[in-house]
Amino acid sequence: MIKRRKTVQVDVGGVKVGSDCPIMVQSMTNTDTADAVATASQVAELALAGSEVVRITVNTKEAAAAVPEIFERLDKMKVRVPIVGDFHFNGHLLLKKYPECAKLLAKYRINPGNVGFGRSHDDNFRQMIEVAIENDKPVRIGVNWGSLDQALLARMMDENAKLAEPKTADEVLMEAMVCSGVESAELAEQYGLGHNKIIISAKVSTVQSLVAVYRNLATRCDYPLHLGLTEAGMGTKGVVASTAGISILLADGIGDTIRVSLTPRPGGDRTEEVKVAQQILQSMGLRSFTPQVTACPGCGRTTSTFFQELAEQIQSYLAKQMNEWRSSYLGVENLNVAVMGCVVNGPGESKHANIGISLPGTGEAPRAPVFVDGKLFNTLQGANIATDFITIVDEYVRTHYSPVEEADSFVVQK
Repeated sequence: MIKRRKTVQVDVGGVKVGSDCPIMVQSMTNTDTADAVATASQVAELALAGSEVVRITVNTKEAAAAVPEIFERLDKMKVRVPIVGDFHFNGHLLLKKYPECAKLLAKYRINPGNVGFGRSHDDNFRQMIEVAIENDKPVRIGVNWGSLDQALLARMMDENAKLAEPKTADEVLMEAMVCSGVESAELAEQYGLGHNKIIISAKVSTVQSLVAVYRNLATRCDYPLHLGLTEAGMGTKGVVASTAGISILLADGIGDTIRVSLTPRPGGDRTEEVKVAQQILQSMGLRSFTPQVTACPGCGRTTSTFFQELAEQIQSYLAKQMNEWRSSYLGVENLNVAVMGCVVNGPGESKHANIGISLPGTGEAPRAPVFVDGKLFNTLQGANIATDFITIVDEYVRTHYSPVEEADSFVVQK
């Protein structure tokens, strides 16, 4: 059991973050926010995929002016999801000039590295905090090593150079990120923002640096922490790197909300980052989102592709059914199904799942024993194995999970 770090609890548009609350999944649009139609549509897609908070860029007056229309469109679609505004360089101006935007957004992301330079830094930062206080909004102090406060970094580099045993430049950089986040949060509190209105992130793009900076940050404050690699990359690289870094920290009990920053392929599905984030949490045993399918990778004992086809068919079927099941059966996301390809591990893995099928491997008798809750339930054979197995899955869901209208709590019936 992972023991999570204790933090204060922050309310983000009705979604609780930190303390003992479930670790929240969030995402970000990549549309031009000034295009209210496209942005509202993508927010809805991300929310439907399971993003519990969605962040949008608010970088121009046109983007800020479009926020009310985005909310109106989402309301017509009956999409209720907290929306966070991402501000850089001119947030202090936009939040002041467009009060309806400031009022509607559930949280403001503030990057202390680009709110201003010199004397204007603290003034601009203070203006954004004052708007947050006026509208009773939380903020995320979002430090990023690609836009770190250069004045702070230069000062810390100078101080380090005077030490008898100076740290490396990378060590100073990591320390500067932590200091930027914590000092900015403390400054926000000095301006009047509540301690329970602050979340911190410190984004880097390499796994070891991510782990180092967040482990340090976790010892220096009790604010909730937002995890994620910045610019994680595309495809397998982005998925693996994000999973590696986030999982290490989650295993340490660090992290209260996560985002997987994947670069989508041209025309690709933006919701992939939501699905990966959910799978990280589910694989870590921290949350459940959808039934899981355990399937063997195949070997020389499984020259038939039938078990692969059945595993894919079951995975697709469960994903398709979840929209209906989620609203009908409490706890169905905890269902575990095993589709195995031969006698070596097939029966054993099937017994560990709620429902498992052990298909015949090369040279084995053409029969497929099905196990339900660890016990042999039936043996399938013939041309309708896939259809018969899906029928067993449907019946299991119907008889083992509490109907929503009849259940008082989130409990799976035994």
